[in-house]
Amino acid sequence: MRLTTAQALVRFLASQYSERDGVEQRLIPGVWGIFGHGNVAGLGQALLQAARTGEADLPYYLARNEQGQVHVATAFAKMRNRLQTFACTASTGPGSTNMITGAALATTNRLPVLLLPSDMFAGRDPDPVLQQLEDTRGGDVTVNDAFRPVSKYFDRITRPEQLIPAALAAMRVLTDPVETGAVTLSLPQDVQAEAYDWPEDFFRRRVWHVGRPEPERDALDRAVALLRGASAPLIVAGGGVVYSEAEQDLRGFAAATGIPVADTHAGKGAVPWDHPCAVGGLGSTGTSAANALAAEADVVLGIGTRYSDFTTASHTVFGNPGVTFVNLNVARLDAAKHSAEMLLADARRGIRALHAALEGWHVDDAYRTRVRTLAEDWNRTAEECFHLGHGPKPAQTEILGALNAALDDRDVVINAAGSMPGDLQMLWRARDPKAYHVEYAYSCMGYEVAAGVGAKLAAPDREVVVLVGDGSYLMMSQEIVTMVSEGLKVIIVIVQNHGFASIGSLSESLGSQRFGTSYRYRSEESGLLEGAVLPVDLAANAASLGATVLTASTVDEFTAAIAQAKAGSTTTVVHVETDPFGPNPPGSAWWDVPVSEVSELDSTRKAHETYAAAKRSQRHYL
Repeated sequence: MRLTTAQALVRFLASQYSERDGVEQRLIPGVWGIFGHGNVAGLGQALLQAARTGEADLPYYLARNEQGQVHVATAFAKMRNRLQTFACTASTGPGSTNMITGAALATTNRLPVLLLPSDMFAGRDPDPVLQQLEDTRGGDVTVNDAFRPVSKYFDRITRPEQLIPAALAAMRVLTDPVETGAVTLSLPQDVQAEAYDWPEDFFRRRVWHVGRPEPERDALDRAVALLRGASAPLIVAGGGVVYSEAEQDLRGFAAATGIPVADTHAGKGAVPWDHPCAVGGLGSTGTSAANALAAEADVVLGIGTRYSDFTTASHTVFGNPGVTFVNLNVARLDAAKHSAEMLLADARRGIRALHAALEGWHVDDAYRTRVRTLAEDWNRTAEECFHLGHGPKPAQTEILGALNAALDDRDVVINAAGSMPGDLQMLWRARDPKAYHVEYAYSCMGYEVAAGVGAKLAAPDREVVVLVGDGSYLMMSQEIVTMVSEGLKVIIVIVQNHGFASIGSLSESLGSQRFGTSYRYRSEESGLLEGAVLPVDLAANAASLGATVLTASTVDEFTAAIAQAKAGSTTTVVHVETDPFGPNPPGSAWWDVPVSEVSELDSTRKAHETYAAAKRSQRHYL
């Protein structure tokens, strides 16, 4: 069959399926893209032809920002438990490199996304073309080489026939729970349009089976022995629990054994917040209950977690000198962390094996009582944060409390950056594993609005609420236009505090006096950005992008606005201003951010003393 490389790729992608537990679904249900020179006559033509002729079912979606479209695909993959994702195409040069941040986010989060950046001419006939990097070290270097370190698989297709092994390899990586992340096929613009006689078998229906590896018997025995010998065990539930759809198994295992369950951002909701063994978020922005238990834990069972520095409070939260780790993970990289006893397996299969092997064993009653006492103490603290009565502008925690109360169990809240992820990890009460969608592996400002598109496409039957600060909103809000054009009903909550509140607070704690973190006019007196507040109207901006806009200035008005937005049928923005200095939830752990060892500023010198004292409790878990 004679087709261009782009036409062949479109046909190939339309025939790829994933399967797990007997359920088959399209692996790549569509393509997001922005066209320009490099892909308009290649993939653009191929997608148009497929739509006009019906030769391939691969819908095209128009994004407004190339980074944003990758976030859409990543959020979609997260909601679909990594069994589906989108492809993303962009034009040569800046269009393609705009996708690099999205690629890094996907790979850091271990979420699949297929990137198809356009590249320079493979034939080099018109070199240098518009937007081409000329590298004196070699003629084969292009800006797309920057995708290599942030992709789990990268290939540049310089001949049409190279697409055959590269496309198959791309599907293999996308469907591999261990290796998945951003997959990049770099497509020179002349090769996209070049014709080739393709074998018919390349376009046949292919099903990529996603397996569930079983734990090895001896490893299981070693893990069980450690857990049976524990007096203060703790489970850390990570994203692997959710992606494996093992939440019911974890709930039953925890209830039977009495082992408390702390969660990471990616694992929140795997165990409902009010489960008898739930103790909330762990680490730098964890609850006092989870962190107190972590400080005493003698055996930590990590399930599907990669142990980021926020989870371990920069290697300080697990305080027992003799703490031992058992890591149940499909990836050896994560299973081996902290010199753990490795249990390499699918999370669901591993939990079931542990549950069966530990039948009849449970923690003692005194430990169960301590777990519930700590959890109840924290829940009272959370209630206080939700009902501060702060004014005249509400505190951010009050807005989060009102939103949490207004949403149903299956409603999805999305966030990624600023001070809100910390407050959410401490305070958000999730009962459903897909109701809490916080991207905190890369914590990318600008993820939120674009992710709302992906989440809604993945779960059209759920209410999707994007929670975004003014800093993230100003970085990337363009996909509101996409929501409107696609007829998607998404609620966007803009919490405005006129600056980078999270970094402002961090800056102050590190002795840097909130420098450069407020949206202000430049002061004629000091020359610094500390004048009057800028007259930025984000509500008007959102309305100009096509959204319905509601404003609130109190908690009661905010609650009413959310109810109105939920009753509506279109993309709605709810705008509320909060006090940037409003009380934060009480912290109980540390985060390692180095402070200048020498300084002329008293604030920095004092901060370094505090830092040095905290640093003394940091250690490798060996």
